[in-house]
Amino acid sequence: MSKKISSPFSQQELIPQAETLEITKRKSELIIGIPKETHYQEKRVCLTPDAVAALTAHGHKFVIETGAGEGANFSDKQYSEAGAKISYDIKEAFGCQMILKVEPPSFDEIKLINPQSVLFSALQLKTQTKKYFELLASKRITAIAFDFIRDDQGIFSIVKSLSEIAGTASILIAAELMSNTNGGKGLLFGNIGGVPPTEVVILGAGTVSEFAARSATGLGASVKVFDNSIAKLRSLQHRLGFPIYTSTIQPKTLQKALMRCDVAIGAVRGKTRSPILVTEEMVMKMKNGAIIVDVSIDCGGCFETSEITTHKKSTYQKHGVIHYCVPNIPSRYSRTASVSISNNITPYLLSIAEDGGFENAARFDKSLQKGMYFYHGILTNKTVADWFSLPFRDINLLFL
Repeated sequence: MSKKISSPFSQQELIPQAETLEITKRKSELIIGIPKETHYQEKRVCLTPDAVAALTAHGHKFVIETGAGEGANFSDKQYSEAGAKISYDIKEAFGCQMILKVEPPSFDEIKLINPQSVLFSALQLKTQTKKYFELLASKRITAIAFDFIRDDQGIFSIVKSLSEIAGTASILIAAELMSNTNGGKGLLFGNIGGVPPTEVVILGAGTVSEFAARSATGLGASVKVFDNSIAKLRSLQHRLGFPIYTSTIQPKTLQKALMRCDVAIGAVRGKTRSPILVTEEMVMKMKNGAIIVDVSIDCGGCFETSEITTHKKSTYQKHGVIHYCVPNIPSRYSRTASVSISNNITPYLLSIAEDGGFENAARFDKSLQKGMYFYHGILTNKTVADWFSLPFRDINLLFL
């Protein structure tokens, strides 16, 4: 009798099986609220009507508080035609699952936000209090700060864009202030044949300084840049692509430059506040009618004589020198600044939707993780935790 040979495979296993394919992520429809900015003299808006139109074409919905774009010269009609719902109720804008703001929300505005919402806004860490973070935590909010978002190259993209505006604007503002109509010496920013060029001193060698130097040299001014980092000065020269006077900050050298200059731009930041590089005595030795534009005033200012001013009353004179110390310079050019912010935020909103919602996007998008300082009410940013002595959890451990 022949012996039956047993097969290691069952008959069922030999039958061709259906192939299991990976299921693609379903697109997520976002409901985004854009409330009107209430911060003093804040005129910017997070998204332009064109950006709203592009996002609504992908199925997203918008609730925009009436007048939200007025400061940047965008009308309710433009947003409505882009597909947004215009709301006359602030609670409706703050009641959306995702909220976009330029300035951080006030305590009263945080109370209007629904629990478990996602907040995109600036943080402005140095202006906040411990109570602010405790209130966000109590609402279990997920919060992303424009100030912390870094792209694939490690660049703080939104901060850099606004710094570019501030740098260019500082020279344009100085040019206005030098004219006779604004109480200046009647100087023109330009290299006119037979007339000595306007002299500009810039403190710092970052993005603000780079764009201030570009604008000043483009107008024909003679520019001197001071910074204590040789690496930053070399990098600045390389980025500008043309020779420029640079020096480390030595009191005597800086004093001589300030005594001769027509415009001094302050663009230096520190870990806690901007270091005071120009003393009151040094300001006293500057020319009568010289201009100081202290761009770093939002961090305390780098001129000892600097005091915060507003867009309505932007200047004052001290020791014969005109001081411009407005902390929010980009808001002066609200439409340009709004377009810049919008261009930076729109790709993130599109990728969040494409990845199936915020949770999926945040799990894999490192730049979003770097921008996040709260995840469902849990503080995930070590800088904030150290600053206010708050408990902190590593974001990577929360996504395991």
